[in-house]
Amino acid sequence: MKLRRVLLVVLIVGGFWYLTAHLPAGLSHFSLLRTSGSSSPLQLTEAEAAPSYDSEELNNIAVYKRVLPSVVNITSTTLVFNFFYGAVPQHGQGSGFILDKAGHVLTNYHVVEGANRGIKVMLSNKRSYDAKVVGTDKVHDLALLHIDAPNLEAVTLADSSGLSVGQKVYAIGNPFGLSGTMTRGIISSIRTIGGSEGAPIEDAIQTDAAINPGNSGGPLLNSRGEVIGINTMIASNGADQSSGIGFAIPINTAKAVLGDLTRYGRVKRPGLGIMSYAIGPDLASQMGLAVDAGVLVQKLVPGGAAERAGMRGGNQQAYVGNTPIMLGGDLIVAIDGQQVTDTQDINAMMDKHQAGDTVSVTFYRGRKQITLKLILGEARGVTT
Repeated sequence: MKLRRVLLVVLIVGGFWYLTAHLPAGLSHFSLLRTSGSSSPLQLTEAEAAPSYDSEELNNIAVYKRVLPSVVNITSTTLVFNFFYGAVPQHGQGSGFILDKAGHVLTNYHVVEGANRGIKVMLSNKRSYDAKVVGTDKVHDLALLHIDAPNLEAVTLADSSGLSVGQKVYAIGNPFGLSGTMTRGIISSIRTIGGSEGAPIEDAIQTDAAINPGNSGGPLLNSRGEVIGINTMIASNGADQSSGIGFAIPINTAKAVLGDLTRYGRVKRPGLGIMSYAIGPDLASQMGLAVDAGVLVQKLVPGGAAERAGMRGGNQQAYVGNTPIMLGGDLIVAIDGQQVTDTQDINAMMDKHQAGDTVSVTFYRGRKQITLKLILGEARGVTT
C-alpha cells in the first residue's frame, strides 16, 4: 500500500517536471497572454513640443492672469447667541475686488452685513488684512471697504451701458471658498430684477457663467478683463448653487454711488418723503379711485419733499387683509411723465436722480389730476 503511494507521488512530480521543461513555445505564449492581458509592451505617445493654445484659450488665460491679483476673498465674523445664550461666532464668505492702490475694495453689502467681530480681506498672494467699512448702500447691495496693504493692483472699470446679449463674460471669485476660480459664459439678458431690499436693480446683467455662494461681490468681466458688473445673486429655484441663471449689478450703478460712499460713508439717496402703498385694479375699484393703478401716499415725512410741495397723506385707517393702510391721500400715477404703478417704479426713478434735483409728479386728489414740481430730499428710513 505504501509502495503505491510512493509511486503515485513520483509520477505526479515527474509529470510536472516534464510539462514545465518541455512545454511548447506557443502554449507558453498563450499562458502569458492569459496572465498579462497584452501581447506587446505598453507604448505611450507623448507630445514632442510644449502645448499650444488657440486664440480663445490665450484670451481666457490672459484675462485670468491680469485680473486675479485684483480679486480678494472676504471673510466676515458675526457674534450670535445660541439656544443657551452662549456667544457663537458665525463666518460669512464672499468676494470683492480692488478699486485703487490706496486699498479701497468693492463688494456686496450682504457679504459684510452684521459683521460685528471683524472683516478679513485675503489677497491672491494669500496675505490677509483687517478691513474697515468705509460705507454701505443696502438698497443697491454694495459695500466699500478699505485695507492697508502695499503693492495693490486695481481693476479697470468698463462702461456697462452698452452691453449686448451674447457678449462673452468671465466671473472670478471664491465659490464655496475655492479661491481664485474663474468661470466663463455669455450675457443671457439685461433686465430689471427685484433686489434683496425690494428696490429694483435696473439693467441687471443676467449670465450663464457659473455663479455660486462665495462669488458674491466678485467681478463680472468682459473679454478685455474690464469690470462690467458685481456678481450678486442667483436664481436657484430652491437649490443653493448655480442653475445657469446668475445676476450682476451693473458697474455704472456702483460708479454712481461710490462718490457718496467715500465722501459721506453712505449714499445720499433721494426721496419723495412719503410712506406709500401700491394700488392695483382690484383695490382701486373697491376704493372708487379715478384710475386702476398707482402709488397711494399714506403719510408724509415732516419737512420732506412731498410735504414742502403741498401733497397730502391719508386721513382714514383701513385694512388690506391684516395690513393697515391710510386712505384719503394723493395717488401718484407718474413722475417726469413716466407711469408709476408701484413703489419699484418710484425707486427706479430715484436711482436716476440725486437729492436736490427737481422732478415733476402727477397724482390724483380724488377725481382731480394735479401735476406739480418738487425738489427731492434725502431719503430716510423706510420712506420712498
